[in-house]
Amino acid sequence: MALFWACLNMIPRGTALYKGWVVGIVIGWLHFERLLRLYSRASLARRGCYVTCCDCRVLCPDDLGLRGWRHICCAKEPERQTIGSLYSILIQSVLELFMPSAEQSAVEIRLEDYTPPDFLIDTVDLTFDLSPSQTHVRSQMKIHRNGAHDRALVLNGEHMALLSVQVDGRALTENQYVLTETTLTIPDMPDEAYVVIENRIDPASNTALEGLYQSAGNFCTQCEPEGFRRITYFIDRPDVLSRYTVTLIAEADLYPILLSNGNPVAAEKCADGKHMARWVDPHPKPSYLFALVAGNLTRITDEFVTQSGKTFELGIYVEAHNADRCDHAMASLKHAMRWDEQVYGREYDLDVFNIVAVDDFNMGAMENKGLNVFNSRYVLAKPDTATDGDYAGIESVVAHEYFHNWSGNRVTCRDWFQLSLKEGFTVFRDQEFSADMGSRAVKRIADVNLLRQVQ
Repeated sequence: MALFWACLNMIPRGTALYKGWVVGIVIGWLHFERLLRLYSRASLARRGCYVTCCDCRVLCPDDLGLRGWRHICCAKEPERQTIGSLYSILIQSVLELFMPSAEQSAVEIRLEDYTPPDFLIDTVDLTFDLSPSQTHVRSQMKIHRNGAHDRALVLNGEHMALLSVQVDGRALTENQYVLTETTLTIPDMPDEAYVVIENRIDPASNTALEGLYQSAGNFCTQCEPEGFRRITYFIDRPDVLSRYTVTLIAEADLYPILLSNGNPVAAEKCADGKHMARWVDPHPKPSYLFALVAGNLTRITDEFVTQSGKTFELGIYVEAHNADRCDHAMASLKHAMRWDEQVYGREYDLDVFNIVAVDDFNMGAMENKGLNVFNSRYVLAKPDTATDGDYAGIESVVAHEYFHNWSGNRVTCRDWFQLSLKEGFTVFRDQEFSADMGSRAVKRIADVNLLRQVQ
């Protein structure tokens, strides 16, 4: 507040600027609590101010507001906190709100400016040692140059701590690469190479809910459109398709369920109370379809037999209190699979298909390859509480995300200007499915009413 008054005294009294500053001071003071609660934690997380507890002086409000403050790194109560440091947080947050940095400013992207990626990534082997505040990520990528050029390899990466970089087994020193807040650039790359990167991320403090984050005790991911760059350094664009192998390591008691894309190929207990699960996705996919889920979830199982006679497992993972409301979603999934075979000739192409439904997923639903993630409201229903509209909506959304397996996943975008193609075609498919499952006339009337409402 002293800073505001000092600035105010430099402005001639009676001017519009002086009056504006007075109003700003009053509003800022009246909304002090709200501003802190809304902006401080996200602002601090962006600046990477979470440090070890022994020297942590960064605080955030707890979930109940300003009645209690906690260290952002360990949630312990502070020994002492001065009001001056709270004002500094507020001032910085307000400045960031009204004076966005170049990083926060919008960047104009034009379709005509599209160029193919300089490098392609054939395979990526990811290992996660999961921890709420210090998840260790190891990425081994097989990379090759795309075309004849001598440009450097530029990888996207944000909000993480880089630990090491290797190229073909050779550790790079800090003067052999260029690290910024958003990129990792490696010059003098061979035409083909294995690049190994180790980094550390903080899922518990990831308030953006992009990339890997933790909420309600579960690890979850959201990578569309550009969340993967918050997990590890990568060429994070939809026209770079790679085959993924993912190894997950976590404490067995806290995170008994470890899921990722593709097929499960290994699971074992570790000596330190942890356990490991490995998943392999044989189909190339863009990074925005990567998914990881770890937590204490209940599994509802079934199976599906394709027209060609192949049998594969179906699983819906929910929090324990929702386990009795998954029957309709499972039936809808099986109906969608059969319909896609009969109408489009598309059989499912993995050994398992999993759905995860959690109460606090930040999107409605996401079509990650082989591991769809939903907000619970789009999956759960039982006759005691759900309406006919709820049942129809769940059937439509479950089908939509499954249909993306071919229209969006196996056949995907070149760039984000093609988003309307994958979504538009998949919406058409789920509308046709819903029409076949119910009344075509009623479905058409409902779709046209929706169009008229939003036009």
